[in-house]
Amino acid sequence: MKIVVTAGGTMGHINPALAIIEEFKKHEKDLEVLYIGTHNRMEKDVIPKKNIPYESIEIYGFTKNIVNDIKDVFLIHKAKKKCKEILKKFQPDVVIGVGGYVTYPVLKAAKEMHIKTFIHEQNSIPGKANKMVSKYADLIGVTFLGSKKYLKTKGKIIYTGHPCGAWALEIPKKDKESLGFTKGKKLVTVVAGSLGSGSLNEKMKSYLHQVAKENYEICYITGNAHYESFKKETFPANVHVFPYIDELPGLLKVSDLIISRAGAGSLSEILALEIPSIIIPSPNVANNHQYYNALELKEKNCIELLEEKDLSVDVLNREVHKMLTDTTTRLKMIHAMHSEAVQNSALIIYQEIRKLIS
Repeated sequence: MKIVVTAGGTMGHINPALAIIEEFKKHEKDLEVLYIGTHNRMEKDVIPKKNIPYESIEIYGFTKNIVNDIKDVFLIHKAKKKCKEILKKFQPDVVIGVGGYVTYPVLKAAKEMHIKTFIHEQNSIPGKANKMVSKYADLIGVTFLGSKKYLKTKGKIIYTGHPCGAWALEIPKKDKESLGFTKGKKLVTVVAGSLGSGSLNEKMKSYLHQVAKENYEICYITGNAHYESFKKETFPANVHVFPYIDELPGLLKVSDLIISRAGAGSLSEILALEIPSIIIPSPNVANNHQYYNALELKEKNCIELLEEKDLSVDVLNREVHKMLTDTTTRLKMIHAMHSEAVQNSALIIYQEIRKLIS
């Protein structure tokens, strides 16, 4: 089997693309993969390091700058032409798009060449690219059922969940003590990430400064963009700050509570691992999609949802205590996550694509 995979811009698109590729490798001994991405975004570095053949195209997202956007229109046509040349040479059985504006010329070229296409949407509100290419797709997979109403397609829409959830299950548990935490104490892991805002950071710093007398410990993961700001602070001994934790699901598995943004990948890992969480969506994303990601899960009792504008030290204290001590709330949340999580998302995608091209 030959597959072309296209996704780019952020790890939120790249990671599920990689999870899908890994699933195909499990089932197709003679699999050939070609990845098409941008010439200047992170996939150009990430994908070749995975020893996956890579082709780049020059394309940019629209910016509402008329001059630049006119140039981009011409670049899209140029990129589509290059994609046709790539596809003609590679002769794939299917083209798989996993989000990002780079996918548009690839999917459009595939449709015009009568090659079967599949796209996956990670967020509750689809991105611009997936909205545009959905009408070309033969098959669409969604992480959230709420996405369906935004996608205009003659193809089939299937509920797959997010491919990164199963990957999280395979990561081994971290040793808490090796990271400086106490074996017998409860652990709250806060994943702030690169989407942290100035106002959120200040509220979180204030919260961290007043937990010295608490009987739980906090692992605060700032993301590289904000680490220096937190490193300058002198927090209580039960607070440990890290810029990044490799294979994070291994740490989440030994955590009693997670506080996180509402990226689709993060939520899929939380659901798969069935760990109680407080979710604080970033308001600084397109279409406020993180809020709607979280809202769909909140309505199913899978998470606790707090909006950034409502945060204060008192609110954080109250919610953390409730989530750590209220057994009924925790068990209800775990049960809801167990019912909602799709543990075999990548396998579902593989099986449906197999049926599509057979």
